[in-house]
Order: sequence, then C-alpha cells, then structure tokens
Amino acid sequence: MSVMNVRRRHRTSAISGLAAAAATALGLATLTACSSDSAAAGGTGKFDVVASFYPMAFLAEQIGKDHVHVTSLTQPGQEPHDLEISAKQTAQLQESDAALYLKGLQPSVDEAVGQSGVKTKIDAATLTELEDLGTGDGHDHGAEESESSGGDEHALDPHVWLDPVKYAEVAEGVGKAFEKADPDHAADYKKNTEALVTRLNSLNTEFEDGLKDVRSKVFFTNHAAFGYLAQRYGLTQEAINGLDPESEPSAARVKELQQEAEADGVTTVFYETLVSGKTAKTLAKDAGLKTDVLDPLEGITDKSRGDDYFQVMEANLKALKTALGAK
Repeated sequence: MSVMNVRRRHRTSAISGLAAAAATALGLATLTACSSDSAAAGGTGKFDVVASFYPMAFLAEQIGKDHVHVTSLTQPGQEPHDLEISAKQTAQLQESDAALYLKGLQPSVDEAVGQSGVKTKIDAATLTELEDLGTGDGHDHGAEESESSGGDEHALDPHVWLDPVKYAEVAEGVGKAFEKADPDHAADYKKNTEALVTRLNSLNTEFEDGLKDVRSKVFFTNHAAFGYLAQRYGLTQEAINGLDPESEPSAARVKELQQEAEADGVTTVFYETLVSGKTAKTLAKDAGLKTDVLDPLEGITDKSRGDDYFQVMEANLKALKTALGAK
C-alpha cells in the first residue's frame, strides 16, 4: 500500500475543502494581508515564500535571509504527513510569491499548490533524485508507482533532507529558483546558497568520519525516514513501520526484528518526537534493547535536541555513533 493510499482519507477531506477555499481566497487574502498575525504570507514587502514544512522553510530562510518572509504550512509539533490545508492557508498560497514543497510527502499540499496561482512553484523532489530504497519493513509503501514494477507499488522515499549531500542539491536548486524569481537580490541568494552548501558538505564529512568505523552497521527506527542517510554512510536501516510513521507493524515483523537485533548486534531502538514511540519502546523492552531519539527533522519543537537543522543533525550523529559502537 502506498503512502498516497494510506493517506487517502486525508486527501478526501482536504480536496473537498479546496473548492470552497479557492472561492474565498480573494477575501481571505485581503484579511490576511491586513492582519498582524505572523503567519500572514503576503503583503510583507519582501519575497514571500510559503514552505510546506520545516526542512523546506529552513532552506528558504537560510537562502533568502533578510530578503524573504517565510510562512510554514506545518506548525511546530504537527506531524507533516497528516497536514490538511485550511482555507486560510489556501489564501496564503494565493498571495505568496513562491511555494516551496516536496511533492509526495504531503498530498494536501501537493493538491493546493497545484490548484494555486502561485507564480513560482518549487518542488524539491525535482531538484535531486528520489529513489526506491525499500522501507526496511518487508513491505512496499510509496508515493508513486514504478513503471517497471509490473503494477506493484514501490516507495520513492521523500526524506532527502536527512542526507546532507541530497539536501545540498536541493538547496542549490532552490537558490537558483530564488535568483530567477527575485533578480534584484540574486547576488545575495547565490552567496547565501554557497554558504549553506559549504556547511552541508562539512556536515557530510562529519558523518563520514564519525560512522566509518562502527561495531554494527544496523539500526532500528520507528519509521523508514533514514534510508538515504543509511545508504550514504554504508548503514542498514530497519524500520518498525514503513514510510507511514503511524502504521502498526505485524506480529511477524516484530519477531523478525527481535531475531535480527540478536544476529546483528543491535543495541538501540530509535523513536522520534512527533509521533508515538510506544511501539519502539515495547520492542526494545521485549528484546532487551535500549531506546534513544533519532530525529527525522520534520519539525522543530521544545523536545528537539537542537534549535535548527544543523544542531539536530549533530545530535543524530552522536546518537548513531553511540548506538552503533563507533570507534
């Protein structure tokens, strides 16, 4: 079953509200532009960017700096996969200068951006290569269907921001899009993009050095968000759930993970902050394993181990080094 299909119930309600939202977008846009609400997307006198969720908002802020006003459709602490676009958010899209999103992760955002009149639509999924990495749970879940699959759906993993190299590729594409859409500040966007890519390259080196000599290369996660990270640094991700963080594993899957933990010297089951860690903690208890947080960085809250992308990724690296027995 695909992520698209898993979230079908959300799509239905989201789509049903879009027609009404579009009809009232002009009036709502006027209200929003005049509002003192910090979430207002337009009328700021800057290059107004609506971002779908934290990793996209972070890119926009780092690249745009003082020239942009960024509004995130996903609020801190909200699980982005479950987002349903409101009428107010539809209006924010209508009056923004650019929409920055990652197609395949949030169906209601994809639908709203597609129907909006935003002049600059930046789909991060087109700025790097999405891959079918498998979910690590023995099942196929995905946002799109592979043409070579003979009808079976496979996962095109959208979690590219957790690989610093792929995230840097996306950053470069976003920077070029900003330069084109707001040429008056193109030189600054270019300079800011180069600085961000340099930091991401340094982060990649830290991960390479920190994970090149480990006792075990297998780690367990709550859901399959870390496939690109695992592939980049020669590790193996085993997910309790698939790409849907709220699905429930089968009894057979839990038993399989318990056996694999013993065979591969797994010490830790990782969970995350935006969804329940109950299943991960139960598995760890039954298998005599430790638990720790590995943050998929889908949002920053007061529970996050850091205030921004780089700080949380550093915390993730530290957690992985401990769990994998880095030397």
